[in-house]
Amino acid sequence: MKIEGEYTFDGPREVVWVLVRDPEVLATCLPGTQSLRLVGENEYEGEINVRIGPIAGVFSGRLIVSDEAPPESCTLTGEGKGKPGFVKGSGNVQLFEQADNKTLMKYDGEVQIGGRLASVGQRMIDTVSKSMIGQGLGVLNEAIKARVLARAEAKEVEYTPPSETEFAAAVAKDMAGGLLSSKLFLWLALAVIAVILVVIVWLSVG
Repeated sequence: MKIEGEYTFDGPREVVWVLVRDPEVLATCLPGTQSLRLVGENEYEGEINVRIGPIAGVFSGRLIVSDEAPPESCTLTGEGKGKPGFVKGSGNVQLFEQADNKTLMKYDGEVQIGGRLASVGQRMIDTVSKSMIGQGLGVLNEAIKARVLARAEAKEVEYTPPSETEFAAAVAKDMAGGLLSSKLFLWLALAVIAVILVVIVWLSVG
């Protein structure tokens, strides 16, 4: 499955890059994450709950960041597995400076899905993954705006990420009918977000 898209963040590229490399920020971009930790200079490991219709379980996964050119681009390679199946993917992320201290992110990637998870159908997976990525990047953008505002006013960052229920409800709304009853998988999004690097963000993802 191919994934590609772009998103404009309300913050300078340097801030976006730093957050995209922050595992704590990334974890808030995809509610349902049980843990996400830096285990090497460019390697992350973590676990997340998965539920798509009748299929549920916990995924354990790994994300590797390579070919870095801070704060412009990087390549992501990720994999995750659990009782529901497995996910493997790789993707490229580019950040472009824009006017008014904004940053354009462009991403593209390839993801393979197997096991029971694949039985829900390609169309549903495509729809859910696009919504998950869009929602995750939106959460990351709110974190970026909070960081930029705090820096401008010389005060502590004040930001509360959405709850798991709020996140799932937003994805369900995107699916026009609520086919998604809960969270999807971290590693599909991470493979193209960074992150996706979530916040290195991702999800950041200063």
